[in-house]
Amino acid sequence: MLVHGTRTSSAIWTAQVAALRAHGHPVTAVDLPGHGERRGERLTRASALATIDAAVAACHAPPLLVGLSLGGYLSLAYAGLHQDRLAGVLLAGCSTQLRGKPLLAYRDAAHHVTRTLGTGGGTWHVVTDMLTALAGYSPLADLRALRVPVWLVNGARDPLRLDEWRYRRALPDLRVHVVAGAGHDVNSHRPVEFNRLLLAALHSLDVQHPVGHLRALPGGRPAAA
Repeated sequence: MLVHGTRTSSAIWTAQVAALRAHGHPVTAVDLPGHGERRGERLTRASALATIDAAVAACHAPPLLVGLSLGGYLSLAYAGLHQDRLAGVLLAGCSTQLRGKPLLAYRDAAHHVTRTLGTGGGTWHVVTDMLTALAGYSPLADLRALRVPVWLVNGARDPLRLDEWRYRRALPDLRVHVVAGAGHDVNSHRPVEFNRLLLAALHSLDVQHPVGHLRALPGGRPAAA
């Protein structure tokens, strides 16, 4: 199950959806409130987590939850609440703690730009909503509590790798992959490498969790993405 970042949509996962389906994996990519087909809605942490929960509930087996940027933070927050509903978590572009005065100042600036200049064709409020939704959120607290397998995939040039070392310390079993030549949008900058890591994660879950342990899909596939 795939969760996109801010001011994008489920369309960013086109290469991943094609690769997963080509290898026989069922896959769902959601649009968060305020994005894609849900552009007219306002994003809150509660509405975003409810979106993820509805998609997880529709899966035939506990999925591998994959999130990029905002989708990564939200996927981690969801896993912190409902890891029993997941087979694993793969996070990308979300290895910095967004909290405190810098986040609040950025949120207020985004709100001012949206209100006075109308920047972004009516979509800049999504940035304000995103920062409000993440204000006060501690990804490390949720990461420490996870017992499902967790992968971290970052582009080597991603500016949101600042706290990657803290993530490693918070979860010693964290599987960390840094993709050379990629920036923040690692799945689109290096789709072949990202897809390879994604498929390897799913294969690992198949090995770790035999069909009898999970709700099996037709064809014996225990984990969805």
